[in-house]
Amino acid sequence: MDKIRTHKKKLGAGLAVVLVLIAGFALLSKGGTDVGFTVLAEEEYPGEIVSQVIPEYRKLERALACVVEDTVYVVATRGEKASDGYEIAIDKMTLSEEDGVTTLEVYVKFTDPAPETAVGQAVTYPLQVAKTDLEALPNQISLKVEYVD
Repeated sequence: MDKIRTHKKKLGAGLAVVLVLIAGFALLSKGGTDVGFTVLAEEEYPGEIVSQVIPEYRKLERALACVVEDTVYVVATRGEKASDGYEIAIDKMTLSEEDGVTTLEVYVKFTDPAPETAVGQAVTYPLQVAKTDLEALPNQISLKVEYVD
């Protein structure tokens, strides 16, 4: 009788481990596939992005994608700020698909100036442009923000 109980306990524990592994895999697969990208220096921004995209979207907090000469670029903007010291950094990008809809999640880090720091009083528009490895535009884009000190 004790052998049966021990066997049932081992079987139950093994089943619990399998369920945890399946749940973990499901959560990881929902996160999407990492997208390769290179953050560009301002002087490397394509002319079309500088002349058409940035003026249109720099006052908004968002991420968007556009194609220039068969290359997909992502522009992440922080909106209009009243002083220097605000920064944005693209941390990672993932691509997922659900029901035939592709979603690009753009993870960014926002840094604000420290309260005791002297900053220049000028209107600024923090943004970053990244060249991606994507071959086509996604159906939708989601901006995921993390504030850092």
